[in-house]
Amino acid sequence: MAERVKLRGWRRIASAMWRAPNDPQIFGALEIDATAAQRFMDGCRALGHKVTPTHLVGRAVALTLREVPELNVRLRGAWAEQRESADIFFIAAVDGGKDLSGVKIDRVEHKSVVEVASELTERAGRAKAGKDPDLAKSKKAMNALPMPILRAALRVTSWVSGDLDRGVRALGLSRSPFGSAAVTSVGMFGLPMGFAPLSWMYRVPMLVLVGAITDKPVAIEGRVEVRPILPITATIDHRFVDGFHIGRAMKTFRAYLESPSTFEAEVAQRIASRAAERPS
Repeated sequence: MAERVKLRGWRRIASAMWRAPNDPQIFGALEIDATAAQRFMDGCRALGHKVTPTHLVGRAVALTLREVPELNVRLRGAWAEQRESADIFFIAAVDGGKDLSGVKIDRVEHKSVVEVASELTERAGRAKAGKDPDLAKSKKAMNALPMPILRAALRVTSWVSGDLDRGVRALGLSRSPFGSAAVTSVGMFGLPMGFAPLSWMYRVPMLVLVGAITDKPVAIEGRVEVRPILPITATIDHRFVDGFHIGRAMKTFRAYLESPSTFEAEVAQRIASRAAERPS
């Protein structure tokens, strides 16, 4: 008979505090050389468009979902249902940074990053100013409900809007309110890197967090150079993906961020034309 040892000390406390692991989250991190991305963003600003790393990452995620459609699905019981488009949910601070909300941008794979940035800025501005009627309706209802009822309401509305893909008009919720994937940022707060929790409510395969671009020494063809580096982390739901899918996704994701102008041909052409007009 195998020997048994009674748990004591920290191991006993830990066993009382936690249950066995039952969480499908995978955590990953990578660093992107942002030299080309910074040059592209500077060109966009010269055209009057404020494009940030968060916009670029959101566009990269959408293109990745198009290239690896197995990720862009909705799980319903034993079935994976293909989504019609790559819709990205951008999490943003509202109420002067005291609260969080978000904006879902539809069909990001079919829009330029400039179009994504413009739409997000306009809609996030409405949300921050309290001029989004659906958001106001949803927040009013959620703030009024007692906590036990709120917990039940969140599960029911998440099931209806996420799993059944139906809107809840009474609460201002659209179909699949969190889209195909979520993107947020800590770079705006000056934080270099972090990991964000992937809520069960989101019903998405991944939440990507964008850090702050900082100069770091890197090895380039056998020599050390200082380059601007963009740190990115992702929290991924293992129910949607495995290593094979992640490996395929990384090719498109990294390729876009390392050379946005290659994928944004129309915008790149406008940047080049603007640069050519400047006196030398």
